[in-house]
Amino acid sequence: MIEIYWGTPLSLVTSPEGEVQKFGTIEKARHWLHRKWPVSDDARQRALETIEAAMDCMAPVGEARKAFMLAAKTAGFVPVVATQTVA
Repeated sequence: MIEIYWGTPLSLVTSPEGEVQKFGTIEKARHWLHRKWPVSDDARQRALETIEAAMDCMAPVGEARKAFMLAAKTAGFVPVVATQTVA
């Protein structure tokens, strides 16, 4: 299987204990939505549909990322924001 360029990896806090998952490929995002997602709601379903369409070259990958991030928000996952250190 050829991996589809997903862009800059997305990191999300995925547990109350602070566990962070890095989503560097569209395939990992799809796997999580199918197997590990904590809620089954409309945002999850839309993300799955959009990711699968992007994997079939029928939708832009950017739209799949947006749908995935919306689903992450509704699932309660928090994005990890990179911080800059000033010397």
